[in-house]
Amino acid sequence: MGRRYDNRKLFTNDTERYEKVLDDRGVNSIVHYNTARMSYPSQDEMMEITKIRHVWTTGDRYYKLAHQYYRSTQYWWVIAQFNQKPTEADVTVGEVIFIPTPLEAVLRAYKGG
Repeated sequence: MGRRYDNRKLFTNDTERYEKVLDDRGVNSIVHYNTARMSYPSQDEMMEITKIRHVWTTGDRYYKLAHQYYRSTQYWWVIAQFNQKPTEADVTVGEVIFIPTPLEAVLRAYKGG
């Protein structure tokens, strides 16, 4: 299984727009990963995905759920992206979210097949 930054290109940002930031940091440029292009799984891809219902409770965190269901905290973003709730602050106690499984099918869907 790939990591979130696999196959992401690096680029150097030295544009005039960031001149003050660069000056404040005492650097000529900053290296960034390009922005990931992700889409929600298609109807066909959704048929391969099982959704486990989870009621959000006090103390829940995406990384804890990723560890519980995927045996790795690094896939917290899969749960956040699938539920279209980018941070835990976007989820309220008592709200139902879904844990998509198997992880391999979900990662394939986000990579575009």
